[in-house]
Amino acid sequence: MSLLVYLDYAGVALFAATGALAASRKQLDLIGFLFFAMVTGTGGGTVRDIVLGRVPVFWVLNPNYIVICCAMGIVVFFTAHLVESRYRLLIWLDAVGLSAYCVMGAAKGLAATGSLTIALVTGTLTATFGGILRDLLANEPSVLLRPEIYITAALVGAGVFTGATELGLSLYIASAIGVVAAFAVRGGALWFGWTFPVYRHKPGRHPDDVM
Repeated sequence: MSLLVYLDYAGVALFAATGALAASRKQLDLIGFLFFAMVTGTGGGTVRDIVLGRVPVFWVLNPNYIVICCAMGIVVFFTAHLVESRYRLLIWLDAVGLSAYCVMGAAKGLAATGSLTIALVTGTLTATFGGILRDLLANEPSVLLRPEIYITAALVGAGVFTGATELGLSLYIASAIGVVAAFAVRGGALWFGWTFPVYRHKPGRHPDDVM
């Protein structure tokens, strides 16, 4: 298997694990674990394939992705209680999955269109959408609403990979640099609390106050 296939499997597995961890925090049954693992593991890649017009989407063409998600869901179902802080593990696994998946998504976007801009978009979508769906379904605070840098990390990883590829570096080197760059930004944001300045001039009013 090529490096990109390994990255794809790794990204799906890691995001599936975060989905199952979210299910554990809600104390769902095994079917709930499998559902969350599937949605989180395949969500970003599904959106990417639809945007690129690649249908049937990747997990329909290759059912191994479904098997991976289900396996991660089962493993987490029987082991989540061993983890002291499941949310902390969820966030860090999400960071690793984001790092792998932003490169994978950028590579697929670049291969399909040859456009650097589209590669950045597909890399970012692939790396973030699964986590967004997970938090939405679990009724957890979205990773997008956390103060630490998130989407920018995926954008950096996709951009570094794409730039390295354009410079003629090999797939292995470009992928490694992209993964490390994305994880450095996201991991640093989690560890050191890196943030961007936020809008503070005028908060939004409650919708009931406007109507």
